[in-house]
Amino acid sequence: MSIKRVLFVCMGNICRSPAGEAVMKRFAEEFDIDVEIDSAGTHDYHIGKGADPRMKAAAEARGYELKSLARQVTLEDLDDDNFDLVLAMDNANYESLIALADRPTTHIRVFSDYLDDTWPNDVPDPYYGDEEGFDDVLDMLEEGCPVILQTLAGEEIFDMGFEE
Repeated sequence: MSIKRVLFVCMGNICRSPAGEAVMKRFAEEFDIDVEIDSAGTHDYHIGKGADPRMKAAAEARGYELKSLARQVTLEDLDDDNFDLVLAMDNANYESLIALADRPTTHIRVFSDYLDDTWPNDVPDPYYGDEEGFDDVLDMLEEGCPVILQTLAGEEIFDMGFEE
């Protein structure tokens, strides 16, 4: 399998998308899937800054390390040849990405496309909320990232070789 590339996108690239990047990296290592992961924001509010300290703390409590620095998504990021999958954390960011791409494309998706109907349609932005919101984001990411990896790998990654 060729190396797949995934880009997580939220608004400022300091909460949801860097958390998505970290969660996906750990699952990729755990399942031994060769994938490159990055994150970006649709807005330029926090370029060059690290993740929000509250998101870092929530992620570190689960063993994730958020190391990336915020950057703004570019038109080049949305090129089909650059990333195999661009994941918007919510529908507002999805619409921003489609507007920037200025063309229909199937590789730009909403993260919740990889979750069942018991989850919200948007990964909620925890920035203005309480500490619990950061854990809610991580819960959603931990549920969806393995499904995304399995989709990218095109194989059953959860089958550990056990016979019934």
